[in-house]
Amino acid sequence: MFPNDRHYTKEHEWVKVEGRSATVGITDFAQKELGDIVFVELPEIGRAVALGDVLGTIESVKAVSELYAPVSGTVVSVNALLTDAPETINRDAQEAGWICKLTLTNAAELDALMDAAAYGAMAGS
Repeated sequence: MFPNDRHYTKEHEWVKVEGRSATVGITDFAQKELGDIVFVELPEIGRAVALGDVLGTIESVKAVSELYAPVSGTVVSVNALLTDAPETINRDAQEAGWICKLTLTNAAELDALMDAAAYGAMAGS
């Protein structure tokens, strides 16, 4: 259910690392809990973030939730598709619904994140 090529946070974000590039999104579990997503506030390109910083917000018909940086880095791109089609996260949270890409500044932070099995156990899957 949760891809094995990612790391997960207890706040239900995922991060997929390729070299020094880290793609960030929310898990399928999180999007189901939120319900229909109607707005995504994307982070600013060029912004440096530290582990745990608020990257943006995700607004659904149920609530507004903050998106936290699962690792430290600099925002190098955002998924502009989400500006006009935030429901993409509901349709495909693990792939097309990615939120931003960071250049990692501290790869050691990945060691504190969960793998798919640990996240699945925490999320009750």
